[in-house]
Amino acid sequence: MAKRYSSCLIGCGRMGATIDDEVRDHPQSFRWIPYSHAAGHTASAHSDLIAVSDVLPEKVKAIQERYNVPAGYTDYREMILKEKPDIVSIATRPATHAETTIFAAENEVKGIYCEKPLCCSMEEADAMLEACEKHGVKFNYGTQRRYMPIFQKMRELIDQGELGEIQAVIGHVGVGSAQWGHTHTSDMLLYLASDSEIEYVQGDVNVDLADFVGNRVDGDPGIPMGYVTFKNGVRGYLLASGGFEFEVSGSKGKLRTLNDSVACQWRTIQDTWNILEEVPFPEPSRMSGTVGAIDDIVAAIEEGRETAGNIRIACRSQEMILGFIESQRHGGAKVSMPLADRGLYVGRENW
Repeated sequence: MAKRYSSCLIGCGRMGATIDDEVRDHPQSFRWIPYSHAAGHTASAHSDLIAVSDVLPEKVKAIQERYNVPAGYTDYREMILKEKPDIVSIATRPATHAETTIFAAENEVKGIYCEKPLCCSMEEADAMLEACEKHGVKFNYGTQRRYMPIFQKMRELIDQGELGEIQAVIGHVGVGSAQWGHTHTSDMLLYLASDSEIEYVQGDVNVDLADFVGNRVDGDPGIPMGYVTFKNGVRGYLLASGGFEFEVSGSKGKLRTLNDSVACQWRTIQDTWNILEEVPFPEPSRMSGTVGAIDDIVAAIEEGRETAGNIRIACRSQEMILGFIESQRHGGAKVSMPLADRGLYVGRENW
């Protein structure tokens, strides 16, 4: 990948440009930094951040100065049409993700890196999917863990059969919030289940019928429990136990992340009594998930392949979250995938 690709950022707020400041002094900051979209593009060996946009001109100016970006705009459409970037990063609030993705896809952008949550309804997700696939856009979703080497090593061990037949993937992730937090959870459950299609979901969500205004939840409810049956036979569990750690249970052993992504414990069956004993987990390299996602888009463009977090996977991940909420609306009933109600909208008014 000798060529460098021109990139533009839409949204100069927290995830777009400043979240690195919040975690810089964290004792485990190596897990994230470079974290924001702007920092990731600046750090990537394959991306040149040529322009940024935001509806607030003072943010545009500040981020231009911070990252030494040549051009700034208050209208992302004007930026895309004038700058003609190879890659667009979308780091605005979720209510605008669909229209922004569609406009970028229809105007010759080769790759899109879109922040989570993907959108607020499956109608929006369907439109994003159609636009990206029609125009051949390489898309990655802003769920950084799937681009981190430690989780990629877990997936490699799973795919190589080192854990035997995978029985369950478990997220010890706390109650959190559906869109703002558990879109990370749904994506990682999906990833560790080998990105299988989903048969059905069930959920226990902190929302009741009075919280629905028509077909909309004007908020971001917590999810104490979610259950997923994947078509490949794996079961997925979102649990209220905290720590944001993920566990994979197979017929030959188990993997469990520790302190999110600091380390991974690997235990395998060692004798006829099925006793699990710890074995060394292959030490992976460290890479920012943001940089990994950007570099994966570049590699996909050059190699003519799909990205690791492509638009179909992103839609599947989003659909899981909306399915949990639909299940709660029907008293915890099973909700078959694909979700029948494509118009169910989850998101605050100010999104």
